Amino acid sequence: MESTKGSATLPNILAFCRTFEEASFTKAARRLEVSPAATSRAVARLELQLGVLLFRRSTRQLRPTLQGEAYYARCSQALQLLEDAESAVSSDRGGPPRGTVRMSVGTTYGLSHLLERMSGFTEQYPLIKLDIQLSNHSIDFVREGFDMAIRLGRIDDAGLVARKLGEGSLGVFGGPSYLARCGTPRTLAELISPEHQRIPFVMPRTGRVIPWLFASPAKELVPDGHVRCLDDPQGLLALARANLGLVQTYHYMAAPSLAAGTLVEVLKEHAGRTRPYSLVYPKAPGNPGLSAAARAVVAFVLERRLGK
Repeated sequence: MESTKGSATLPNILAFCRTFEEASFTKAARRLEVSPAATSRAVARLELQLGVLLFRRSTRQLRPTLQGEAYYARCSQALQLLEDAESAVSSDRGGPPRGTVRMSVGTTYGLSHLLERMSGFTEQYPLIKLDIQLSNHSIDFVREGFDMAIRLGRIDDAGLVARKLGEGSLGVFGGPSYLARCGTPRTLAELISPEHQRIPFVMPRTGRVIPWLFASPAKELVPDGHVRCLDDPQGLLALARANLGLVQTYHYMAAPSLAAGTLVEVLKEHAGRTRPYSLVYPKAPGNPGLSAAARAVVAFVLERRLGK
């Protein structure tokens, strides 16, 4: 590819970064509020200016090249620094924080906890554009361009800051017809007997089965049913309501089905174990850290204890 004179322009770089994050010209264009054709042309101009191919294109897929991945790693940090500089100048003038903040949150948690409790955010921070992605996959902060995420469970990544929002209590649930057919387990020994199907939830990124946790006695059990649920925790509830087996999930998720009588909680005396949910974001060393706008979002979430 023949290069041209002149440095890469900021609009072209911005189009490249958004396309990299979305893996789609159409989705990137939506974020940039321009047409997909304009986004594609901006990336093509950047490739011509740099003299390298940043994406491999096909009719079905848009994949970054190795050069594209390396270029994004630097450009995303540079864009964050520019946004921080703008926000810092605004703050120095006594102005409110401004900029775009991207947050990823699981579908069930987002719908049942986060979104309905964000009332007042735009009034308090009118210059912050908050993009919230509802998704159940574990994001890559750098590659996908997110500032923060809300995650369930213990955070073992040393590269992340975890701000605890609360605890989600766990229970075991089954459909009425399943319990009538297979019996209601009264003990953990009965739960693991061949008479019962224990439906596992498999983490899509790692393929790991999430263990079931019990408090009395303290015990972990890896479920091993014939039917497994991938990606969306709501699928567990649907499978239990279809009377295919028992599931362990959070009480707040099962509450509507319990109220409707389509699920029944079992082994209540062994419940009590919880998993934490936390607001997480990358640590500052090696990256620009949180922007002023992102820090404002963190403060808003923590002040209101949205995990409650």
